Amino acid sequence: MKKIVLAVALGTAFAGSIAFAEDKKPDNEVSFNVAVTSDYRYRGYSQSRLQPALQGGADYTNNPTGFYLGTWASTIKWTKDAGGGGDIEWDIYGGKRGEIVKDVSYDVGVLNYIYPSNGLNPSANTSEVYGQVGYGPAYVKYSYSVTNLFGFVDSKKSGYLDVGANIDIAEGMQLNLHAGHQSVKNNSAFSYTDWKVGVTKDFGVVSGSLALIGIDSKAYVGPAPDSKNLGKNALVLTVSKTF
Repeated sequence: MKKIVLAVALGTAFAGSIAFAEDKKPDNEVSFNVAVTSDYRYRGYSQSRLQPALQGGADYTNNPTGFYLGTWASTIKWTKDAGGGGDIEWDIYGGKRGEIVKDVSYDVGVLNYIYPSNGLNPSANTSEVYGQVGYGPAYVKYSYSVTNLFGFVDSKKSGYLDVGANIDIAEGMQLNLHAGHQSVKNNSAFSYTDWKVGVTKDFGVVSGSLALIGIDSKAYVGPAPDSKNLGKNALVLTVSKTF
């Protein structure tokens, strides 16, 4: 009986050590992501003229320190619609994330939006610093431009406030809630509020999301042909894969 009990105890301890090893993250992680979306929306506005876009990126994280670097790109149309050129948005970012106290997280960093061959004056290229605090599924994030914002004249020091939550509602499914306000320095007519309500489902092979997205502004429909409203309320479907 003692031998049986000892064997069970050793087996349990061994299984526990395996589970601990499996749960522990490696010091350095690299991941890749690809996606196709029915409409690339950023801060409420369509970047792809209400049409589909292809997207992809890569991320590196050093788990012991929380430092990370990443890059991401998407097809776009808005720079051409604005009278410039180019059909790609390329983002490069880096920062540090971690925990302030139990259940309270932080994320600070720098994000550079690069639009190759955009030809706009001022350039569409933009750099922002950001800070985020999260509690459970909820977060508050503020982004501050240290350059002109996406080609707006004299728009340095513009800010974007982002409030949201990603709430687990079923196995592998989340409710995604977001509200944001973009203030454009010295261009107040272009300031606006955007919102999103959606769901994300992990299907194992891929993840899918469906979201209703819109903005409150009626003054600026965007530079798209035929005066298309690039911020109109719309359902956006995205299929993505991370590996």
